Amino acid sequence: MKYDYLIVGAGFSGCVLAERLASQRDRRVLIVEKRNHIGGNACDYYNESGILVHKYGPHYFRTNNQAVWDYLSRFTPWHPVQYRILAFVDGQLVPFPINLDTVNGLFGTRYDSAGLDKYFKQIRSRKKQVKNSEDVIVSQVGRDLYEKFFKNYTKKQWDLWPGELDPSVCKRIPVRTNRDPRYFGDVYQAMPKFGYSWLFRRMTDHPNIQVLLQTDYRDVLDDLRFDHLIYTGPIDLFFDGMYGELPYRSLRFEHETRDVEFVQPVSQVNYPNDYDFTRIVEIKHVTGQRHPQTTLVREYPTAEGEPYYPIPKAENEALYRKYHREAKKLKQVSFIGRLAQYRYLNMDQVVANSLQLFETLSS
Repeated sequence: MKYDYLIVGAGFSGCVLAERLASQRDRRVLIVEKRNHIGGNACDYYNESGILVHKYGPHYFRTNNQAVWDYLSRFTPWHPVQYRILAFVDGQLVPFPINLDTVNGLFGTRYDSAGLDKYFKQIRSRKKQVKNSEDVIVSQVGRDLYEKFFKNYTKKQWDLWPGELDPSVCKRIPVRTNRDPRYFGDVYQAMPKFGYSWLFRRMTDHPNIQVLLQTDYRDVLDDLRFDHLIYTGPIDLFFDGMYGELPYRSLRFEHETRDVEFVQPVSQVNYPNDYDFTRIVEIKHVTGQRHPQTTLVREYPTAEGEPYYPIPKAENEALYRKYHREAKKLKQVSFIGRLAQYRYLNMDQVVANSLQLFETLSS
């Protein structure tokens, strides 16, 4: 069969572009996905106990982008939620990101917002130039809080110290002088009411879209005819590693279901200094599901497994640039998504980039 577009990967990028091209341009689209499901790393499912869990770790949707929110709202109602996270530090559960209650709880102080701001100014290490993620944190809250919350967590997550990572990694996390306990401050914070997988099924439910699962696209290339390829996988893999492998971090998950409604006070507890895992997630807190049982998931970062996180370092960026130059030579191939662009992108950024690429392809 002849297709207008072959899309490699059924994550956010692939599904958004397939939906737009099929519904708005009447194009025939084939999505080829090596896994046995659509949705990429945002896939969720009901486990053997009937609890909705996120297959590849928690995906907390939030955005300030009105266009992204409006677009996704065509395919799902939402369950509004404010994401709250605690960190286990010095034997206590305290709010994270760092805020007024975090500091007062840890140190037994009674700062108000003005007092905490003054305290931060006293303890922070001023940097003429912020060169890495360590500089980002110590220039805001000093070395003690950096070591309590960021240093060892980052080492577990990335197998690198914050001083070895691009500033963008820790710039994602705010520091507050008020009591705001939310993990994010975005205007829109919500979960798809019936789950991400339901959302993706709605997006791809179009007669112009065909989905082929459990298939490596390279195994079927000779049997297909298409005009344009949209690639969302690892960019180094597309070019057979001609310049060397780009490094990624992965995760191993340990699930535990208990016969109680909730175990944790919030959806996520970080463990920056204790244990081998980085966090325990109890996703029921944010999905809105009512169930007498609950599932906990411990996350163990690893170098092996599915590529989840591009590693933001200068030498990795330089290697990516070599592949990017090769990609730009290919007029009938588009590269989009976290792995294809080797960027630590949030879900809304991926959707926005995909909508922009659609406009480019349609022009």
